[in-house]
Amino acid sequence: MTMRTPDISVVVPTYRRPELIARCLAALLGQTLDSDLFEIVVVDDGHDDATRERVRGIARSAATRIRYLRPGQGRGPAVARNCGWRAASADVVAFTDDDTQPDPAWLQQGLAALMLHRDWVAAAGRVHVPRETGHPPTDHELMTQGLETAEFVTANAFVWRRALQQLDGFDERFLRAWREDSDLHFRLLQLGPVGRATEAVVRHPVRAERWGVSLRQQRNVFFDALLHRKHPRIYRERIRRLPPWDYYLIVVLTLAALLLALAAAPTPALLSLTVALALVLRFAWRRLRATSREPGHVVEMLATSAAIPFLSVYWRLRGALHFRTPFL
Repeated sequence: MTMRTPDISVVVPTYRRPELIARCLAALLGQTLDSDLFEIVVVDDGHDDATRERVRGIARSAATRIRYLRPGQGRGPAVARNCGWRAASADVVAFTDDDTQPDPAWLQQGLAALMLHRDWVAAAGRVHVPRETGHPPTDHELMTQGLETAEFVTANAFVWRRALQQLDGFDERFLRAWREDSDLHFRLLQLGPVGRATEAVVRHPVRAERWGVSLRQQRNVFFDALLHRKHPRIYRERIRRLPPWDYYLIVVLTLAALLLALAAAPTPALLSLTVALALVLRFAWRRLRATSREPGHVVEMLATSAAIPFLSVYWRLRGALHFRTPFL
């Protein structure tokens, strides 16, 4: 029996998180869209046997076709998504992540938006980050809530396959889950309008993270340099208008204090260090204004605020050198 070509293919990259991909698949299998009108392509970037068995077990009893793939070469979310959409059967490709829970009408609403607006090359859905009431969010929770106001994220996006073919998909130099979706968005805009499918909603619960997650996230800035090299004007318009001069000032003042102390100039050294410390405290206060005041969280914010400027400047300059772009 010949299978009907689906109207939409869902591409879900995953990395060694079998419980999360199972939760995502359960939400996808509960869609209001008829089961024969879509397929699901799971791309295992972690080459994880537990994930493979979990996905294949779900696929055996599902009415919707679920395919499990592993990229032949390369790693990272851009590689995984390229592997997925290139294997997709439908003319429309929907992207989401393994840590999301698409609403039941997600696919129906996203597909309807593209069918209604035929001039759109893609559409961005809406991301909802559930909040726990009764207490302010942590810094990490607040950062995750930023997904709700993002212009275009691959946690919830619908793209015509022909547009992906024309652009050759995602730039695989983006090795982390950072800015690869912005780069695709900016290139899609060169082909035509990218609309909003506001009724196509996915839930993105905040995942628990280890202490100091903000320090580990500074490595992402390396790929800001690549995005800046490819789209310098639009980067300054839509991502970051000015460099983080306060970070650079903290670094310069701290180094100056060290050099002045070695040169037996204690008063200027103390002055430089005092100004640097004041800037660090101001940065920490900005992060704490709208977030939790629990003692453990306050300590984390103070400690990480002292380290972030140095890590950020390091990765920014390293990215500028690596990608040969005047990025600060």
